[in-house]
Amino acid sequence: MDSDARAWNRSCPRLITSNWRRTPPSSTPSSTAVCSSPCFPNCNEVALSRFAARLQDDRPLLFDGGFGTQLFARGVELPNSALANRSHPEAVVDVHRAYVTAGSEVIETNTFVASPLHLEMADAGDASPEQLAVLATEHARRAAEAADREIYIAGALGPSPGAIEADAGDTDFGIADAKVRDAHERIATSLADAGVDFFLVETMFSAREAAIAVDVARHFGLPICVSLTYKFTQDRKTKQIQYKTDWGHGPPDAIDILASGAHSDGVDLLPSIHMLGLNCGAEASREDHSGMAYAIEGTRQTSEALAQRGLDGLRLAAYPNAGLPKMDRQTKETYYLQDPDQMSAELPALLATGAWMVGGCCGTTPEHIGAFRAVLDA
Repeated sequence: MDSDARAWNRSCPRLITSNWRRTPPSSTPSSTAVCSSPCFPNCNEVALSRFAARLQDDRPLLFDGGFGTQLFARGVELPNSALANRSHPEAVVDVHRAYVTAGSEVIETNTFVASPLHLEMADAGDASPEQLAVLATEHARRAAEAADREIYIAGALGPSPGAIEADAGDTDFGIADAKVRDAHERIATSLADAGVDFFLVETMFSAREAAIAVDVARHFGLPICVSLTYKFTQDRKTKQIQYKTDWGHGPPDAIDILASGAHSDGVDLLPSIHMLGLNCGAEASREDHSGMAYAIEGTRQTSEALAQRGLDGLRLAAYPNAGLPKMDRQTKETYYLQDPDQMSAELPALLATGAWMVGGCCGTTPEHIGAFRAVLDA
């Protein structure tokens, strides 16, 4: 990586250009959106990426929904869903297309489990994360380019498998930070080169891994969304409801870890992040704290934590599961408790918490997203 380009990107993380690697800071990409920040020479001449321009628009942004379950519904059963990018390309494109048709403005690449760590677990043979990331972006682009409106492609950087805390004391099951960093670098590099509009660091069970992924992603000059996954906890003394990751990180802890510089050579990562929020909720143990209820309370806690630190410039993201998963005793099939009508009925309450990018995770379908679209367009 060019040292001047890296310094430029670090100096002004809010300044985004999707092709900084090919356009040095002294040149002027053509665009209608520019930054007037004086933090770097010629900074006011650098164009914002098309998604960064959308970030300035207060209209809620509609994300897509569950992906692996949609592949399964199309008869694609693999040990790792990212392998479908190579073995079942038309099915991948069809899932993207279904969400675009339903009303999604953002579709994410099928790279949630494309990291070398996941591929190794799946015994994926000669499949490489780089190849799968490029194919995933190409498949998403096919669906996006066929649409009659602007569709943005989010490059998904999912969690590493198992424990992510070796360097924080878990020496029995933890994965070392260096291995986690290398895995994210391989995926992020390929996604950026393939042309995603922004990075989505999602389903993070560890705020420390989120920090590592952001530190990797920020060097590519693209907007970044960070989404953590929480579960319900309650303080025994105060009875206060708290959302915590598997590693005990609530929204305030996550913000502090991202700001600490502990995983980024002392650099505060918050200025590099444009959206912060939560998704999934697979660890929910109570129905009243799953699905949309989980998203509403989690977004409220995230918004409160940001406000307490004087950080009001971040967009909020929330895309929960369709409630708790259950198994049909007769068919042995998994189903989720919240249908499209139930979830969309709670969308106004979620938006009232400040959520800006909204959508769904496990168990949500194009029908759920279509119901969300109807509410947003009403």
